[in-house]
Amino acid sequence: MEEGVAQLFTYELGNRKVVGVVGALQFEVIQFRLKNEYSASVDFAGQNIYKACWISSKDDKKLQEFLDSKQRHIARDKDGKLVFMAESRAWLQMVQDNFPDINFHFTSEFKD
Repeated sequence: MEEGVAQLFTYELGNRKVVGVVGALQFEVIQFRLKNEYSASVDFAGQNIYKACWISSKDDKKLQEFLDSKQRHIARDKDGKLVFMAESRAWLQMVQDNFPDINFHFTSEFKD
């Protein structure tokens, strides 16, 4: 994710919303604006996510196998694109190695 840009993700499993940012200050800014501009209060709970990776594949069957095996780590962004939430650098590398037919993109503006 770019510095200074917040992203909204919705987990496929449980429909839970996640705001992704770079740096804790962005959470405080979002919280302040929600309270002062919309009179809405919000609490944030930290998540152990190393990186949000947009995913794609030219093989629909392989993509579905990946989604089925990693469903608790799959979300969608505000545009409905699939996103894999990697918990650590090492785990991301292992997943990439084990699923060579899945393309991992580190920005949402990818061309497949």
